Amino acid sequence: MSLAVSVVIPAYNEGEAIISVLERIVEAVDSDVEVIVVVDFPEDTTVAAVESLRALDDRLRVVVNTYGRGPASAIRYGVDQVTNRVVVVTMADGSDDPRQIDALARLVDRGVVVAAASRYSSGGQQVGGPLLKGMLSRSAGRSLGTFGRVGTRDATNSFKAYSTEFIREVGIHSSSGFEIGLELTAKARRLRRPVAELPTIWLDREFGESKFELRAWIPKYLRWYRFAFGPRLTLEQVNRRAARIAALNNDPEGSAKLP
Repeated sequence: MSLAVSVVIPAYNEGEAIISVLERIVEAVDSDVEVIVVVDFPEDTTVAAVESLRALDDRLRVVVNTYGRGPASAIRYGVDQVTNRVVVVTMADGSDDPRQIDALARLVDRGVVVAAASRYSSGGQQVGGPLLKGMLSRSAGRSLGTFGRVGTRDATNSFKAYSTEFIREVGIHSSSGFEIGLELTAKARRLRRPVAELPTIWLDREFGESKFELRAWIPKYLRWYRFAFGPRLTLEQVNRRAARIAALNNDPEGSAKLP
């Protein structure tokens, strides 16, 4: 029986640029795949492009996120729409290699809860992108992999496959940015659930502008980074502490306090 995989793609006004990304995905993936593109509002320019392709391939669909604007809410909404046991999150800009979706999904099918595409493991590479962002991401990924023993050297990469059951068990507490990949990796580590990685070559987007807001999102990433370190926790403890991190991340004045 073919492995069934749901691919979730958050998108924002990608227009016709999304077409080549989706075509590469459906051509590359051998698994029984559904591709869910998530936008924040019906007028998003991505919608018409996806609908034009859906007329030719009903494995593709676009949905409008009702959880609030931003990539974190879009990903959370998309994950809540899937019914397959494995979900892969990838970006709309074509920076990720869709030929790796099957391999990542198979790792989850074999029992890991998070399978990361790693730019910073042997054989991986990051081509292009802002220098400072790359340096911070590399430092965070390698230190978490070495000292936090999270199972991957690239916990911050959004291109990951997950056990759908695991996500629904631990929940997603991030509400902004792309920190979901780091959040779920940190939760898996504190629960001592298996995480694995495969090397990937990431290419900076050819068209449009990155939606990554470095200054606004660094403090949120740092809280999930710190959370990855520490002794094993129960599911109840993980959810309680994650809720506190979410409260801090959503508090612009920084008045919320962790115990």
